[in-house]
Amino acid sequence: MKVNTKVFGEIEIADDRIISMDNGIIGFPDLKQFAIVHNSEREDASVAWFVSLDEPAFALPVINPLVVCTEYNPEVDDDLLKPLGEFDEDSMLVLVTMTIPQGRIEEMTVNLKAPIVINAKNRKGCQIILESEDYKIKYPIYDTLKKLKEESQAAAGE
Repeated sequence: MKVNTKVFGEIEIADDRIISMDNGIIGFPDLKQFAIVHNSEREDASVAWFVSLDEPAFALPVINPLVVCTEYNPEVDDDLLKPLGEFDEDSMLVLVTMTIPQGRIEEMTVNLKAPIVINAKNRKGCQIILESEDYKIKYPIYDTLKKLKEESQAAAGE
């Protein structure tokens, strides 16, 4: 499938890379098909884009929450994950959305309260809202990412 995206221009998405979100995502229930696209031109491979195939101008930056919050381990009611089918921890992909205010990269945050959970076996996903107050909607990550980049550069220089 060819998709003309706002972020990457025209790209080809293989059928086996399409993620079905039966209930859409929060605020956009009509967007049901997505793909995860990595920007191969960037050094920071931890950030990807959750691109809508229903509305190609719509794309959210996403990241594995463990990159920015190593203790992230929310409890999720099994009933919320039933629509994803059978899967184990190895086939579960968890992403959180990022917000990067224009011109204020130091204020970037991730939403730890509403992760996107994907069953990699059947490519079904859902976004859930966690009941726990332990996780913030706007969790600051700039300093964490900056530190990780510095550590990576130091390790490469050794």
